[in-house]
Amino acid sequence: MPGIDDLLRALRSDDADTRHTAAYALGRIGDPRAIYPLIDAQKDEDWRVRERAAWSLGKIGDPRAVDPLIEALGDDYSDVRAAAAEALDKLG
Repeated sequence: MPGIDDLLRALRSDDADTRHTAAYALGRIGDPRAIYPLIDAQKDEDWRVRERAAWSLGKIGDPRAVDPLIEALGDDYSDVRAAAAEALDKLG
């Protein structure tokens, strides 16, 4: 299983599937070191990465994610907006 540093590097991959998988794994692990990289992933060109980053931010539950998640409520893709809303709900 890749370590947190490997996943953080994968989040910057040229391949969208790799970034999506890394964002998911970081949320499952729940390490707070992933907060800022996942916040950055909220600006990814691929909506699936943005959706999974929002989901992961909710799983980690760090209040530093609130403002970026609020911003994600205006995303063009409904799945991203839904993931951001669910994450915000988890954050209270």
